[in-house]
Amino acid sequence: MARFSLLPRDRTFFDLFIEAGQNTVHAARLLDRMMLQWPEEGGLPREILKAEQEGDRITHDIIKRLNTTFVTPIDREDIYGLATQMDDIVDFTEEAADFLGLYQIEAPMEQAGALTKVLVAACEQLAEGLEHLRDFKDLDRYWIEIHRLENEGDRISRDAVASLFSNGIDPMVVIRWKDIFAVLENAIDATETAAQILEGIVIKNS
Repeated sequence: MARFSLLPRDRTFFDLFIEAGQNTVHAARLLDRMMLQWPEEGGLPREILKAEQEGDRITHDIIKRLNTTFVTPIDREDIYGLATQMDDIVDFTEEAADFLGLYQIEAPMEQAGALTKVLVAACEQLAEGLEHLRDFKDLDRYWIEIHRLENEGDRISRDAVASLFSNGIDPMVVIRWKDIFAVLENAIDATETAAQILEGIVIKNS
């Protein structure tokens, strides 16, 4: 039975989460392009930073509205948790882009490109799920696919780190790439945590 309340519920949260989802896809696609074109494409880090700043703006809007809304369409802790994870996805994406320049990477490893493709796919699934969040149904396919993608990302990351230690690579290069792989994995992990929050929201509102 659908919940009923005499008090109005602010539905703007759903629109803001759709914005946040689209922004994660935009940032992830930029990073994927960067992994393919680095170091020739020098303008992409600036575009990714803009996406990170846009993510901060959306998160700020969500938190501000959360603090001024009496009755919310979903539980407050879920709104806050989901907003935080969406922000983390873009933060980790921007951090990975920053590392390429900071560590003076000459050419990205093949596995880094494989991880950014997983990140793009996970963000696309998450964004699509957020577009249907207000219906509170038929979202299971999104979190199931994101979980599969997270497992794939783990496998790629493990293989990538193993390859660093099996090819006689300079220790400083190993350290730099371990950092990059870790932050890419963090971004993918954040998509799964967001998907788990979506699952909880659906269960509570079914």
